[in-house]
Amino acid sequence: MTDPIADLLTRIKNAYLAKHQSLIVPHSRLKEALVKILINNHYLKGLKIEGKRPFLNLNIDLKYINRQPALTNVRRISRPGVRHYADVAKLDRLIKGRGVTLLSTSKGIMTVAEARKLSVGGEIICKIS
Repeated sequence: MTDPIADLLTRIKNAYLAKHQSLIVPHSRLKEALVKILINNHYLKGLKIEGKRPFLNLNIDLKYINRQPALTNVRRISRPGVRHYADVAKLDRLIKGRGVTLLSTSKGIMTVAEARKLSVGGEIICKIS
């Protein structure tokens, strides 16, 4: 697998399209951090880490609002072949519009609003609405 983040986002999107209640994906700290941010922003319901090392899995509970998926549109911005970065000055443009944009910064993975408060830039991971 060359892009585990894109794989995670695609699995979540496909699970929503198939009307699943939960989803199991292989564990990594990066995926765990992304899922926790999605939970904090009310796109997912919950997260459980299952299994024994080194074979841990993330059990993700999906969230529906009136039988409609809470997460409807996911777009991967930075890919392994083409990386996109934004400094603090360019973060204002990313905040505009609906949804949440996730950044990988030197202080961890966070939303653009959090990065702007901390005055850090980073790699633009994805845009979610």
